[in-house]
Amino acid sequence: MSDGLLTGALGEVRVRRPRMLSPLREHLRDTMWFAPTVGLVGSMVLWWAAAELDTELVRLLQDDEEYDTLKDLNQVAEDTKVVISTIGSAMMTFIGVVFSISLVAVQMASGQFSPRVVRLYVRSRITKITLTVFLATFLFSLMTLTSFESEQDPRLVTNVPLVEGVLALLMVLLSLLLFVAYVNGTLRMMRIGFVIDRIARESFRVALKHPTEEVPDDGRLGPETARITHEGRAGVLRDVNIARAVRAARRQGAVLRLLPRIGDFVVPGTPVFAVHGGPAPGRRALRYTVSVGVERTFHQDLGFGLRQLSDIALRALSPAVNDPTTAVQALDRIIQFLASVAPYPLGALHHRDRRGTVRLVQPVPSWPDLVDLGLTEIRACAAGHPQVTRRMLAGIDDLLLLAPADRRAPLVRHRALLAQAVERMVPEAADRDFALLPDRQGIG
Repeated sequence: MSDGLLTGALGEVRVRRPRMLSPLREHLRDTMWFAPTVGLVGSMVLWWAAAELDTELVRLLQDDEEYDTLKDLNQVAEDTKVVISTIGSAMMTFIGVVFSISLVAVQMASGQFSPRVVRLYVRSRITKITLTVFLATFLFSLMTLTSFESEQDPRLVTNVPLVEGVLALLMVLLSLLLFVAYVNGTLRMMRIGFVIDRIARESFRVALKHPTEEVPDDGRLGPETARITHEGRAGVLRDVNIARAVRAARRQGAVLRLLPRIGDFVVPGTPVFAVHGGPAPGRRALRYTVSVGVERTFHQDLGFGLRQLSDIALRALSPAVNDPTTAVQALDRIIQFLASVAPYPLGALHHRDRRGTVRLVQPVPSWPDLVDLGLTEIRACAAGHPQVTRRMLAGIDDLLLLAPADRRAPLVRHRALLAQAVERMVPEAADRDFALLPDRQGIG
């Protein structure tokens, strides 16, 4: 694995030290205000620099008494003013179009796929870049208009916004190119295959960042000396600042064991850390270590991708939608994810300090947890859809070949329960035999 080293079936797993700002970076990616705000500030700085260049250019020409050149520049500025005014009004129209397309896409995704996939649109880079450049162009155009002067005598003019006008035109060209890319990207995000692929790729990134090992016996961590409770607001445990927690535990010579899993809902007073082998770190040392929000994120949540894929399949199998092909597409990625993590130990992450000493133990879903999350709910709704049952049986058979012998029990259980559900649901023997025939395409 690229982000960790597995030394044995039950051996220690060394994980790359996380970057300090990784939780902050992930949180900012879940917002729509940060990128446009940076763009507006950058637009102001760019306008200020361009205005200084224009002022310096006019000053040099006045010192050289280049009256004709100043007169020509002044005429160009008058023509440019009309163009800049048009740009300012047009950019507001473009911004309205971008917002309209985004809202329609989010509404369709929430209604047809799952409310939990809306975050893919919020985190879309092309959406944020397009909105940022549009707002920056609009603000730059407004600030450029303030640079135009009404003096008729070129020798009295202090600033001719020539550089500002050229930059405004370049920003408009960039905006048009981004608008084309934005429309193309948004149309792709409306396709269920692309959405499922994005969720799967995010899930694989989490799996690569979280090589895991079996939950160790607490005796290896030392006796439990204290517990640290959550004092913030109630919400979903989104992530843990691993570097801060490891540093706080190292200073006390202790080991911290995270009690809830990422994705659990915690309330004030809930124990979040158990301290082993040393005194508990102070509250100040653990400040901002635990992040709680209103919804789960992919950052450290190994099961969140399966949750989203399962939700999409359940929505597709509902009587209101009745789209088993979409459920099969979701099952394809669920089987793919389970196959990718099947050979590796699961249960807990061991995070170490620079000397290789374990300082933080973080629980993650076990193999039965992941199998149940990916298959249970779909299996309960799939009995009446032979396309889905055939694909699920083929997927389980593939996993039985790939998974170690000690991990086949959950798969065998789901296969038996699926066969029982089909026998109860389908009265005709021929239809039952057809529904229980494994097929990787469901019904090709």
